[in-house]
Amino acid sequence: MPRDGRIVRERLQRSALELFTEHGYDGATAGQIAAHAGVTERTFFRHFPDKREVLFASEEELREVLSGALAAVPPELEALPTLRRAFHDVVPLLERNRPLAELRAPVIRAAPALRERESAKATALVTLVAEALEKRGVSARSALLCARVGMDAFSTAIRRWMTEPSPDLHAEVDEAFEELRALTGAL
Repeated sequence: MPRDGRIVRERLQRSALELFTEHGYDGATAGQIAAHAGVTERTFFRHFPDKREVLFASEEELREVLSGALAAVPPELEALPTLRRAFHDVVPLLERNRPLAELRAPVIRAAPALRERESAKATALVTLVAEALEKRGVSARSALLCARVGMDAFSTAIRRWMTEPSPDLHAEVDEAFEELRALTGAL
């Protein structure tokens, strides 16, 4: 078994997805996942605090990429255009992780504990985005509203990209934000 931490994490993720798909989330233990990946249970727990987190391993990288993307947007841009531009910088990460995301989506949908964890992670991303907008001078109230609406638009784009035959997530992001602009223009 390779000692490279990234490779070990990826093998554990793939093993978990295979076992969860075959036996259900509750039907596979951390020990079984580790054995399937060719490592010890102790190694599993060095990489993940619990078996739920094996499905959300890319979360930290997503947070880092999104934070960097938000910080890199020119300060003169308004809040929603800032989010749109930053989300485009996240697209390569999502494209790279798509094969695992496609496998994990049905596993998460089938397990209430995983849906709850996914919801908590989404809420944490909204908070991250709102805080970044506040640092750019947006009021706390407006930052939170823009973060929620922007993240929902981004999630809509990702869902469409994952479920419809769309090869281009960039186009889906643009379309979702254009729909958002059309809807808010009607107010």
